[in-house]
Amino acid sequence: MPASPIRKLVPYAEAAKDKGRIVYHLNIGQPDVKTPEVVMDRFKRVKLDVIEYSNSEGFLSYRKGLAKYYADNDINLNVEDIMITTGGSEALLFAFQTCLNPGDEVIIPEPFYANYNGFAVMSGIKVVPVTATIDDGFALPTIEEFEAKITPNTKGILICNPGNPTGYLYKHEELFKLKKLVTDNDLWLFADEVYREFCYDGATPYSVLNLKGIEQNVILVDSISKRYSMCGSRIGALISRNKGIMAAALRFAQARLSPPTMGQIAAEAALDTPPEYFEEVIEEYVGRRNIMVEGLNNIPGVICPNPSGAFYCIAQLPIDDADKFCQWMLESFEHENQTVMMAPASGFYASPDKGFNQVRIAYVLKKESLRKAVECLAVALKQYPGRLEFEETLAPNV
Repeated sequence: MPASPIRKLVPYAEAAKDKGRIVYHLNIGQPDVKTPEVVMDRFKRVKLDVIEYSNSEGFLSYRKGLAKYYADNDINLNVEDIMITTGGSEALLFAFQTCLNPGDEVIIPEPFYANYNGFAVMSGIKVVPVTATIDDGFALPTIEEFEAKITPNTKGILICNPGNPTGYLYKHEELFKLKKLVTDNDLWLFADEVYREFCYDGATPYSVLNLKGIEQNVILVDSISKRYSMCGSRIGALISRNKGIMAAALRFAQARLSPPTMGQIAAEAALDTPPEYFEEVIEEYVGRRNIMVEGLNNIPGVICPNPSGAFYCIAQLPIDDADKFCQWMLESFEHENQTVMMAPASGFYASPDKGFNQVRIAYVLKKESLRKAVECLAVALKQYPGRLEFEETLAPNV
C-alpha cells in the first residue's frame, strides 16, 4: 500500500508548528469555504432517539433528490441507477471490485489522484499509466498512446474530470475519442466527476453519462465532499445505468452494512443549497487560482499551467527532488516564521520516473494566505540546496 503524498509529511508539519511556525497547508484539498447554511441549520434541527442504519444503497429520499440534482445538470437517471457510498473513495472501490478481477488492468492518465493507486492495490488490479504532460497543460494523451497500452488484461479506463491534481477539464472531443476507444475494445469507463461544480472562465463540464452508445459501460463516481465543503461527512455515490453492475455492487454495500446516517441527513439537506452559494464559491476560487498560478509563474524557473476546474494545480519547480524539497520546507526552512506544506507530485504518478520535480498545490486557503505562501516559495527556491539551473527544468516546447 503506497503512502499518501498528501498526508505523509504531516509529522514534519506538526514539528514545524511545535516550533511556532505558521504552516500554509497547500497539500490537501480541504476547502476553508463555509458549508452551506441549509446543512448546518438541518443539523441543529435533528431530533433522533436512535441513529439507525440506513438501507445499504442509502436513503431513498436522498437518492430521489440526487436524481433531481443530476436532471438539473442535464444528466437523466433513475433512482435505481444511484447507490450512496461512504465517500467517493468507497464508490470507486465498489466499482473496481464489481467490474474487475485480480490481475485486470485499468489505464489511467497520469498524474492522477494519488489514492487511485491505493484503491488498485486493495482491489488486486494493475494501474497502467498513460502520461499527460505539463507542456500542453495535461490535456488527454492521444488515443494512439492509449491504444499502445491495451493488452488482453485491459478492462477499463479511469478519468477524473475536472482533474485532481491538474485542474484540467476535458474537452467534448477528447471524451468522444475515449468513447470510441471504449466501444472498439469493450472497456469499462470509470469517471470521477466530483469537481463538476468547479469550472472556470466560462467552461462547462460534459458528463460521461451523456455519451451515447456506451451507457452500459459507464460507471460514475461522485461525492459531496468538495461540492458543499463537507469533506468530513463522507458521503459519495456510485452511479451506473448497468443494472448488473448495480446489483453486484449492492452485495458489496450490504457487506459493509450502510453509509453514514448523519452524513446522509447532511447531504440531503445540501441539495437545497441556493445557486448563489456556488456563484460566490466559484468567484472566490477563480481569484485564488489567479493569485497562485500567476504568482508561481512569476518565480524564475517555475512552470504552472492555468487550470480550468477543481482547485488544484501542478507546478514544476527548479529542484532536484520534490519529496526532499517538500520535507526541507517543513524541516529546515522558514521565512518570517512561515513555511508551506505541499504534496510531492511523484505520488500522483504510477510511472516511477515522473513528477520528481513537480508538486501538487491545493489553492484552498484565503487569498492573503496564498500570497504569503507564494512569497515563501519564492524565497525557499532561492535558498534550497538542491536548486537546479532554470534550463535544466524546462518542459518540452515551453
